[in-house]
Amino acid sequence: MALSGLDIFKKLPKTNCKKCNFPTCLAFAMQVAAGKTDISSCPDVSSDVVAQITEATAPPIRPITIGTGDSALKIGEETVMFRHDKRFEHQPGIGLLVTDEMSEETLNNHIKQFNATGFERVGVMMRAEVMAIKSVTGNAERFKAVVKKVMDETQSLLILMSDSADILKAGLDICGKQKPLICGVTADNLDSIAQLAKEYNCPVTVKADELDQIADLTNKLNAAGVKDIVLYPTTTSMKDRFEQETMIRRLPLKKIYRSLGFPTIIFPGDFTADKDEEILIASTFVARYSGIIILSTLEPHYTYPLFCLRMNIYTDPQRPMTMEEKVYEFNNPGKDAPILVTTNFSLTYFLVSGEIESSRKPVWLAIQNTEGLSVLTAWSAGKFNAESIAKFIKNSGIAEKVSHKNIIIPGYVAELSGDLEEELGAGWKVTVGPREAPSLPGFLKQWQVN
Repeated sequence: MALSGLDIFKKLPKTNCKKCNFPTCLAFAMQVAAGKTDISSCPDVSSDVVAQITEATAPPIRPITIGTGDSALKIGEETVMFRHDKRFEHQPGIGLLVTDEMSEETLNNHIKQFNATGFERVGVMMRAEVMAIKSVTGNAERFKAVVKKVMDETQSLLILMSDSADILKAGLDICGKQKPLICGVTADNLDSIAQLAKEYNCPVTVKADELDQIADLTNKLNAAGVKDIVLYPTTTSMKDRFEQETMIRRLPLKKIYRSLGFPTIIFPGDFTADKDEEILIASTFVARYSGIIILSTLEPHYTYPLFCLRMNIYTDPQRPMTMEEKVYEFNNPGKDAPILVTTNFSLTYFLVSGEIESSRKPVWLAIQNTEGLSVLTAWSAGKFNAESIAKFIKNSGIAEKVSHKNIIIPGYVAELSGDLEEELGAGWKVTVGPREAPSLPGFLKQWQVN
């Protein structure tokens, strides 16, 4: 059972030395219990206590990292069943499956498809992160050649798939330093692949049909010193897999069942050969609850909706996506260009900026910090009002960049115009713009300096 702040406090030296950068030992204990700092930050606590508290406060679902450096993929570490309870911590990695029996032409097409994926949405680049390389031929040299080709021609993270330790070792000899995921631990090969995982310091995937079989494999791997594990239930029934994913999330969270406290991987192509159905299955397990989803295709018309779904579900609902507060320039604005003001909610910014760019009209776009709230929400919360807008405009330096004193506000907050003119003072005039971003190009074409 997880420890409370008071439980942790009882194990501390209670000196209030402040070496941990907290004012008291109790404050430090509360932060440790909340997962906001680590018990090892206390220099005076014993190693036994560190071990006890680390174990007790560890996430019920172990965090797993695939790859190295800034591009590494982190999965697991989840703490809730439902996003609205708090948030989901790490979005699932999405990848493409290739095999060593593919022809060079087919392999080249898959690599080209992987490299071509990438969609920008609200300032975020959405793309696939992983390529899974599966040994079908049983030929170690061919597998090794495909691994090398993928490494040389992509920047992808890697999953090596085989039930043979010898074939996996051939691939690891090429890419082991990149910390790929080794996919293939079964009851028959556990010892040999566990040895590879320790030798190359890589996470492993366990495969079995039933959850009790998977739990038995994870217990054996832990006993062998392998802690970084991904679960791969191999049932071919969608109904069974859906139930298994739910149980794999529920048991660690609700019952602290550590044997299943790991992220999962799914191959939607295991359930169907139809690409439309494959993407529907993938979308199901974006929401519940796979850590890695490997597809047979990354064609844009399939993957764009999937990437958008992933972004929407894994954006922290308590921390809206925001833009920096400042004045942005579009289409080389001069002294006569209009000044538009809106909030720093990312979606608002990109909708407005997209319409401004398409209009080809020079514009100064003043983005006020409203803590990521949209126009109406920020206005309702008192974060986008005459006083805050005037203060922002005065401090932004925009008055020195233009020859006029006219500011355009969103149509939804038209009632602010009178109060804003008073707050701005000194001859400023407020114009009420359109309510919706798509009306901006027509509005800008008619706008003139007054």
